[in-house]
Amino acid sequence: MGSCKVQNDKQTKSVLVHGPIIVGAGPSGLAVSACLSQQGLPSLILERSDCLASLWKHRTYDRLKLHLPKQFCELPLFGFPENFPKYPTKRQFIAYIESYASHFKIQPKFKQAVQTALFDHASGFWRVQTQDSEYISKWLVVATGENAEPVFPDVVGLDKFNGHVLHTSKYKSGSEFKNQKVLVIGCGNSGMEVSLDLCRHNAIPHMVARNSVHVLPREIFGFSTFGIAMALLRWFPLRLVDKILLLMANITLGNTDQLGLRRPKTGPIELKNITGKTPVLDVGALSQIKSGKIKVVGGVKEITKNGARFTDGQEKEIDAIILATGYKSNVPTWLKECDFFTKDGMPKTPFPNGWKGENGLYTVGFTRRGLQGTALDADKIAQDISEQWRQIKDLNNNNNNNYTSNSPSYPT
Repeated sequence: MGSCKVQNDKQTKSVLVHGPIIVGAGPSGLAVSACLSQQGLPSLILERSDCLASLWKHRTYDRLKLHLPKQFCELPLFGFPENFPKYPTKRQFIAYIESYASHFKIQPKFKQAVQTALFDHASGFWRVQTQDSEYISKWLVVATGENAEPVFPDVVGLDKFNGHVLHTSKYKSGSEFKNQKVLVIGCGNSGMEVSLDLCRHNAIPHMVARNSVHVLPREIFGFSTFGIAMALLRWFPLRLVDKILLLMANITLGNTDQLGLRRPKTGPIELKNITGKTPVLDVGALSQIKSGKIKVVGGVKEITKNGARFTDGQEKEIDAIILATGYKSNVPTWLKECDFFTKDGMPKTPFPNGWKGENGLYTVGFTRRGLQGTALDADKIAQDISEQWRQIKDLNNNNNNNYTSNSPSYPT
């Protein structure tokens, strides 16, 4: 945790942070803090919730496992335990995150919801306001990521539906939906896995596939599809690798278009890089679709009191609706007077150069490349801040200002 100097006044408490302020105590924020610690630098993490990795703890379903093998999901400087399975469960990943924080002695300030963050050009420092304090630092690391807030779609008639409606961020298990007809809006990884979970609890899921989607096997001949793709990209151009992946997917899964799951014209890796849309890695849902236990339906035209009307003219009675419509960044709601981010809360500069802005601003967890992208950016951020720290320290020493701390000079 960063060293702090506290000043109190009648309105708010001011905290001078001798090190970067990191907003968010998820994997991204912890990774930056750990890399800074490795460089011998302090930091202070501000977290709005009461725990580490709150998205994983409070907004994920019980059956969730990592979609990629654990070696592709490690944070910097600290790997998964050897006894963890190839695809760790939700609980195992949370345990890993807690061990990671403990190992690097990271102690975030919890229940500190950032309301505004603003660069003060007069002083050259960032001023970060929470509900009860103002934190001041030369550096600000935005680590709230791509998935800070659930996305709620604008569906006609949804507010008139008599049954239960919830976002996947509130979904835990299909056990409460036994024998119910459930409309799952969304056919990404969450929509597929929730539909599969509903099946296994004897519910009757109807999954909406309004848009095209790439479905790939999680493994091909016992090897991770993602691992195969990463290996091929070392030797072949991206579009050729996409063609190879789609050929293997067609051999192992068959033609998904015939199941109502239209493939995009752009290949899976290229589409991920351009739009951030992740291909679905199948863990069993496709076989349930083929058997008819998961029913694929087209776009929703309107929700009625007791069901839904679809764009193809069908109408079905529905008992519950689950919104598998993903998440979004919340950066524009609190980072003020900063044009580094788009209106959607993503860095305007694409990967691999979107990690650094101006005036000591950094971002991590916005690469659209999962935890691997997080690890790469966390290391770059720590090295960049470390170099500035050394320059400021040398300047202070040269000025012979009798400031004996290892920290840079801060305003009073």
